[in-house]
Amino acid sequence: QVQLVESGGGLVQPGGSLRLSCVASGFPFHTDTMTWVRQAPGKRLEWVSWITGDGGDTNYRDSVKGRFIISRDNAKNTLYLQMNNLKPDDTAVYRCVNKAGIRGQGTQVTVSS
Repeated sequence: QVQLVESGGGLVQPGGSLRLSCVASGFPFHTDTMTWVRQAPGKRLEWVSWITGDGGDTNYRDSVKGRFIISRDNAKNTLYLQMNNLKPDDTAVYRCVNKAGIRGQGTQVTVSS
């Protein structure tokens, strides 16, 4: 059974940082390109960043380039998203998604003063 469990969200002031984690099980994690997506209230789901199975290639949506860093530890079946210089527009539920499109339950990130 595929499971993706996110953690690390919370309330942070603008300019602050958070590190999200996604622990995966039930599929060959090391072969899957993994994606972080987010959805703010009343807005469409949008992709944030993806990373290939070996970690050799990454991509980011323009609004987070230079602020977010995606990484993975295949030995721990864990995906990460380091988020720096957070802005109120980053407020959303963040989920990790595997190649098959299966998502975790998400972790809430709120950026507010």
